[in-house]
Amino acid sequence: MSAAVVDEATFSVSRVIRISASIEKVWAAVTEPELISSWFGRAELTGERTGTLTWDDHGSFPFRIEAVDAPRSITYRWNNDAASGAIPPSIDEVNSTVFTFTLEADGDATVLTVVETGFENTTDALVNLEDHRGGWDFELDELAALFA
Repeated sequence: MSAAVVDEATFSVSRVIRISASIEKVWAAVTEPELISSWFGRAELTGERTGTLTWDDHGSFPFRIEAVDAPRSITYRWNNDAASGAIPPSIDEVNSTVFTFTLEADGDATVLTVVETGFENTTDALVNLEDHRGGWDFELDELAALFA
């Protein structure tokens, strides 16, 4: 699997991985709260398209589902500005980032791409880019391990 990549010119982080599972199973793992909770933060819905992602050692981050094209892509907006040291109680439109999972069938496996953008709107773009690069490496390795 490739490592996450930071693009400072576009203030984005991206990673592509191949997962040994069908697109339907990977789709469920990136959209259903109980399955998200098994590899990412503890996911809880607070509304039809809103919720929180919670990590015991990082706190609880608000998120909102921005777009869905099942089972090909889902886009989330969240406030995870590690450099700020503060977590807003709800989505802060100005300082949030957006990440999209795109899924593509590859035989009996799925190629998953994540791209997170909007770091230029955070308190310290370079710190947050690096923090999220490491986060996507760790978290997507956890996702792939579910199906290994």
